[in-house]
Amino acid sequence: MSTTHDTGADRFPRSVPAQGQSWPGVTDEMRPVPDHGETSYVGRNRLPGKKALVTGGDSGIGRAVAIAFAKEGASVAISYLPQEQADAEETLAAVEAAGRTCVLLPGDLRTEKANEQLAASALEALGGIDVIVANAGFQMAHTGGITDFPSGQLEQVFETNVFAAFWLVKALAPRLGEGSSIIITTSIQAFDPSEPLLDYAATKAALNNLMVNLAAEMGPDGVRVNAVAPGPIWTPLIVSTFDAKKVEGFGSDTPLGRPGQPVEVAPAFVFLASDEASYVSGTVLGVTGGRPVF
Repeated sequence: MSTTHDTGADRFPRSVPAQGQSWPGVTDEMRPVPDHGETSYVGRNRLPGKKALVTGGDSGIGRAVAIAFAKEGASVAISYLPQEQADAEETLAAVEAAGRTCVLLPGDLRTEKANEQLAASALEALGGIDVIVANAGFQMAHTGGITDFPSGQLEQVFETNVFAAFWLVKALAPRLGEGSSIIITTSIQAFDPSEPLLDYAATKAALNNLMVNLAAEMGPDGVRVNAVAPGPIWTPLIVSTFDAKKVEGFGSDTPLGRPGQPVEVAPAFVFLASDEASYVSGTVLGVTGGRPVF
């Protein structure tokens, strides 16, 4: 007698066709459309009553985290760029379908003031914050050398990926108590950088370092700080920041031989946000399809 298991290899596409969009990309125009767990993720009441703020929560990993958190019993606030409103409303619908509150907080987080405003709005809307997911990120592949690197891109990448995370934690740190959790999205690029993502990879390495230092500083207050390092995950960031022909075959260089889906990353965030991870701090949890994060 044989038994069939619903494995990732069975459930998820092993390849994606060539395609491209203008940044920041639209989820519904991707082929295949990513799986964020709208129907596939099953909650187990692991985050009952928690209040979470997820940056970049409109699509991709951020949407999957928001949906998973909601299905685990958490209320969620998401931030996103104003031009991503349509995607954000889809996240809102999925969270509300899970029976939880979702607050939409649009804004560009590339200034300290914007992060202070986001922190204040999330605290007011949810009545407190237990979990911060610093997930918003930007990249743009560059195939030339450093001498013709686009003017302003370095600033945009570091402001979005590193500065915003720093400023958001700074703004919310005084309101975090025993058992709170901060989770920062880093990347396999911090450990195995690719040349077209020179600046992006550098920001992800910086975030790993920031996470370790924050864990040391905030541990005495009972606040845990960790990172999740995804590998090649199928999100709008991919189709809107790489040449269309380069998208074909995305993720095929992993040991598992395929790109990951956002829903496959979300459980790592759920674990780190939950009380199950009460003694886990200062670590990087890789979700990379087999590529090493050390």
